[in-house]
Amino acid sequence: MAFPKVNPTKTEAWKLLSKHFSEMKEVKMQTLFSEDNLRASTFSLTWNDFFVDYSKNRISAETLQLLLQLAEEVKLKEAIEAQFEGVSINETEDRAVGHTQLRNFKNLPSAVSVTLQKMKTFSEAVISGNWKGYTGKSITHVVNIGIGGSDLGPDMVCEALRYYKNHLEVRFVSNVDGDHVMETIKDLDRETTLFIIVSKTFTTQETLTNAETIRAWFLGQAAKDDVAKHFVAVSTNLEAVSNFGIDAENIFPMWDWVGGRFSLWSPVGLSIACAVGYQHFEDLLKGAHEMDVHFRGAPFSENIPVILALLSVWYNNFFEAESECMVPYSQYLSKLVAYLQQGIMESNGKSVDRNGNPIDYQTGTIVWGSTGTNAQHAFFQLIHQGTKLIPCDFIAFSESLYGNKDHQNKLLANCFAQTEALLQGTYESGVENNFKKFEGNRPTNTILIEKLTPKSLGSLIAMYEHKLFVQGVIWNIFSYDQWGVELGKIVAKGTLSAIETKEVSKISNSSTSQLIKKL
Repeated sequence: MAFPKVNPTKTEAWKLLSKHFSEMKEVKMQTLFSEDNLRASTFSLTWNDFFVDYSKNRISAETLQLLLQLAEEVKLKEAIEAQFEGVSINETEDRAVGHTQLRNFKNLPSAVSVTLQKMKTFSEAVISGNWKGYTGKSITHVVNIGIGGSDLGPDMVCEALRYYKNHLEVRFVSNVDGDHVMETIKDLDRETTLFIIVSKTFTTQETLTNAETIRAWFLGQAAKDDVAKHFVAVSTNLEAVSNFGIDAENIFPMWDWVGGRFSLWSPVGLSIACAVGYQHFEDLLKGAHEMDVHFRGAPFSENIPVILALLSVWYNNFFEAESECMVPYSQYLSKLVAYLQQGIMESNGKSVDRNGNPIDYQTGTIVWGSTGTNAQHAFFQLIHQGTKLIPCDFIAFSESLYGNKDHQNKLLANCFAQTEALLQGTYESGVENNFKKFEGNRPTNTILIEKLTPKSLGSLIAMYEHKLFVQGVIWNIFSYDQWGVELGKIVAKGTLSAIETKEVSKISNSSTSQLIKKL
């Protein structure tokens, strides 16, 4: 099964969309609503405990039909099947993309099943207090040492599911900034702290530097043999992990077919299982799988990730909107945007198509945002009255977790009111009112979920994973490699040598040389 390689701009649908855009670009959403009493219900989707209202977009029935035609012409269905069937769709790295296999409990690869059982046994031992440190005390703190996908996903989920956490305090060390490391560990008790080192190759500079620094700190009071009781690893490099002092029984495997930014579903999520318990971790996976089933099987016109991706393409490639804003109305999701930035921008920040040709159309939207209602008092001014068109996703939950109805009503009132205000604007006239005038016609999607649970969170994360995949298919790019991450790392090696030796003769860039001399 070959992965399609269709230039979207050469399709009939793209030509029709270009013509259609010239007819739609000045159309006001206020008019679309006034002319169609059923618009809200027509442009909305219900699935499980998700309700997605995409009626507040600059689209008509014809727009949607043409976007769906585009999906057909770029062979999206074939691309989806290729991914789920295990085809090596990450062709530049000759890898399959199998993170969805990690959460399909009806058909788990045997290695995954064995590893999940190992994660269950381990996390339950730590949580119950049966896992003892070198002085016989139970674990009270867990520190995850990783970076990128080995940090952002677990950190985000642990924060999102804080309501469900147990007595363990879980912290995260990622940045090679030494102050970050020391600030994180300065008040920890060596006797009761467990460290999880997450590095597929066990060679990542930031992670290994942090791990060695923490190991040296640990050995300030403990013996080398004690390392095995306080350090575990998620890695494929057994030799390097063993040399670090970690027992072979405490190594959790990673697989080549799981990309870093999609790895929280794997043993990379070990810190999640420790923080909230294995059963909640499994519920997270099952929620993601339910979205997988929806994405793979639902008709495109009723497919949440597909619709969201098509809308994004519509704004990115026709309205020339360069960014998308995400506003979760839950403080628990304060780290969701940072997580999605990696997933979306690392995946689709490409300028060469799947045929190896330079691209002459826009790809990769810029993703940013923050939590509501905080965001309303920060950057919403730009969205309401600025000169830039910024489509927004509003994410909210019908029920709060602690059941404070007054707060939840006010939170949801703000969420719904902002989308209405962005749509409607104001119609005040006269020069004296220009400063208070809102044109409206600003597009939004509202994703309303019944309650923030491990399962619904899994579905939400998977929804955005599939959205970025659809975008990449349409743009004819490889979403699952990340060569752009490597160049800076390579250059940094020579820069580090120059900083350490104070020898800048081998630094060819005069600006970099000047900066090093200033140290």
